[in-house]
Amino acid sequence: MLTDPQFWSLVVLQGVTLAVLLIGWAGLLVPVFPGLVVMWLATFVYALLENAAGRMGTIDWVLFALISLLMVMGSIIDNIIIAGKMRARAIPWRSILVAFLAGLLASAFFTPLVGIAASPLALYAAESARLRDRRLGLESARLYMIAWGWAFAAVFSIGALMILLWLIWAFL
Repeated sequence: MLTDPQFWSLVVLQGVTLAVLLIGWAGLLVPVFPGLVVMWLATFVYALLENAAGRMGTIDWVLFALISLLMVMGSIIDNIIIAGKMRARAIPWRSILVAFLAGLLASAFFTPLVGIAASPLALYAAESARLRDRRLGLESARLYMIAWGWAFAAVFSIGALMILLWLIWAFL
């Protein structure tokens, strides 16, 4: 077993796949980093290599399909949660888009931490100007941060579930 190259190639494949899954999961902390997509790509490459080696059974394909569905669902759920919470408070789409764009541009040109701060600050500015009331603008920014926290919790949980499904697939 210790001299079997097939054993060691599987160990390396599983180790690299798990490392990429964990990097993608940690990357979910960064707003513009497509952590779930990175995680899915790791499982996709794993599936291709396992299939080429003749080790993909029905259960393996079902688990990969579940991981794929989670990636798609997780990739859109954060925007749905944030936009839904803000729209429920009658915050207009224009202000929501200003916040999203500010976060995206700040993350791209500065650091992701600046992006995290830029979104609620931009929403505060847009809503304060629209409503001509800084207190209401601050309330909108507070609501954004609460929604962002719920969205992060949902996406981070989905990432954890993707890792769990891959672990079941790889080791059972």
